[in-house]
Amino acid sequence: MTVDLHAGMMIRDVHLADRPRERLIRQGAESLSNQELIAILLRSGSKKESVLVLANRVLSSFDKIQDLKNATIEEFMTINGIGEAKAVQLLAAAELGKRVYRKHSEGRYTIRSPEDAAAYLMTDMSSLSQEHFVVLFLNVKNEIIHKQTLFIGSLNSSIVHPRDIFREAVKRSAASIVCAHNHPSGNPSPSPEDIEVTKRLIEAGSIMGIELLDHIIIGDHKFISLKEKGYM
Repeated sequence: MTVDLHAGMMIRDVHLADRPRERLIRQGAESLSNQELIAILLRSGSKKESVLVLANRVLSSFDKIQDLKNATIEEFMTINGIGEAKAVQLLAAAELGKRVYRKHSEGRYTIRSPEDAAAYLMTDMSSLSQEHFVVLFLNVKNEIIHKQTLFIGSLNSSIVHPRDIFREAVKRSAASIVCAHNHPSGNPSPSPEDIEVTKRLIEAGSIMGIELLDHIIIGDHKFISLKEKGYM
């Protein structure tokens, strides 16, 4: 990650037009880097370094920006220069971001396309360190009536049991389902096991009268629809 300022330079030494808050007001939040946005949350640095240098240290403490959403207050406080007050500010911002981008609403979320399913699941699933197999249970209007993680572990035909999925679908009176799982590697390309599991679920759904609409594979903030790829 790039450090914008030398460690000895204070935020007040930066030209007014280049300060993150002023840039946000003039150019919009989307124009700021991750470092600058974190600097605004932290508000101040220390006597020895600017807030931008401290923000850079926060970013450097995690492999990727998405990891901040799962960080604990204790993890933030292990970063040099981050005390309890600043850790609380970062934790509150991370939690607020999770709630906003989860895309849950008071009404039921409707799945009209693979993009809808991916958007609904992406925030929670894109940074998981293990494979999670999640099923969305839909009513006749393709509205989500229930979401459940049914399996955790490497995806194969021995761990993903159609009976468990469709038992839950019957229990929820679901008209159809959308399955999804993540690839911790970040690459959403389907494996032979992914394709095999999908075919078994299609067959089981046909017998049960509950259609598998799609199987979404989620990587590092990108996804693949097995239906769009012609595997269904």
